[in-house]
This record gives sequence, C-alpha cells and structure tokens, in this order.
Amino acid sequence: MTNPRCSAVVLTLMLAAATPALGQQPSAAGRIKVVSGPAFIVRGSGQIPAQAGQIVFEADGLRTGVEGHMGVTLKDDTRVSLGPGSEVRVEHFVYAPANGSLGLVLKIVRGAVAYVSGQIAKLSPDSVRLETPAAIVGVRGTSLAIQVEP
Repeated sequence: MTNPRCSAVVLTLMLAAATPALGQQPSAAGRIKVVSGPAFIVRGSGQIPAQAGQIVFEADGLRTGVEGHMGVTLKDDTRVSLGPGSEVRVEHFVYAPANGSLGLVLKIVRGAVAYVSGQIAKLSPDSVRLETPAAIVGVRGTSLAIQVEP
C-alpha cells in the first residue's frame, strides 16, 4: 500500500469506530407512571406527547400544559410529580451503585413539582441537586414540593 492509501484506510477505520458513539442515545433514567391532560417529553428540539409507560432519558425535559399532570419514577425509585403548567429537565442521571456512580440533577424551570427521594439520596446525599432559577436545593433523603414562579 502506498502511504496516502494507508492513511485513508486508517482514517476510515477510525471514523467507523467513532460513529456508533456519536449516535448513542442517552441512558434511560426512568418511566412515566401517570399522565393526565396535556403533557409532553421534550427531547432534542422536538416535543412528544407523554404516555404512561414511556421511557424518560437523561437530558429529557418534562412539560405539562395548563391542565396537565405527570408522575415519573426514576430507576433509583425517585418520584417526581409535575402539576399544571410545569417544566422539569433531567440534567443528569446516573444510577450504578455497583460502580459507585450515583448522581441526579433536576432543573425545575417553572411550575409546581413534588419530589420524593430514592436510592441515590440514601446512598450518596451529596450527589442529588434540585436546581431552580433562584436557588439550588441539596437533598438529604426527603420529600418536598417546590413552586417556581415565572
């Protein structure tokens, strides 16, 4: 093989190996348990009507309309409920206790949200953060309700 041809083969193999990593979907964080009224999953630049049983991924947004409600259970048994006109983003979710990898960051953009902590908060309380436009809440294994006004 000539030198340019060898370089082209190596470059092609490198790109082929990297392609699956670029196309991977974020990891599943949990499932929608209940939905009523208008409710959506915001994924990328699109909006998908929410349905019970649907998977929620890390980096998804959850949004309810003015008469919507949604309940989500994450893989570590954390429960998040959204009231009417609410929006939450799953900024970060890792639940791999065997590897010591734990983390949850929920960004509460607007509306009323109830939170009941799961295993991540029990195993590593410092790994859970609830963020609002005005404050960051550290969770120490509890349940709480947050109202974020526009």
